[in-house]
Amino acid sequence: MDSDKPDSEHLQHALSQLHTLLMRTPRVDEASKRLLREVLGDVERLLGNGGTVAAAGSRLESLAVDFEAEHPSLAASLREFVDLLGRAGL
Repeated sequence: MDSDKPDSEHLQHALSQLHTLLMRTPRVDEASKRLLREVLGDVERLLGNGGTVAAAGSRLESLAVDFEAEHPSLAASLREFVDLLGRAGL
């Protein structure tokens, strides 16, 4: 087993951290928050079902680009999560 490959517990923890960061990020418009919660919910469901999350990862990367100027820490966290999903092979 590849030691760099995150397990489902690591992915769930990272997902939880993203949810927390989203709730604490000021001035994110409600539509963006809703979309991000929806995508993160999709990822969570797919992780629970053993599915792949490529489409959700693509949507998360797109959101990261949108958040880059006003919310750089949220954008960086989203990119880190997308990278984590990729390393997990999802």
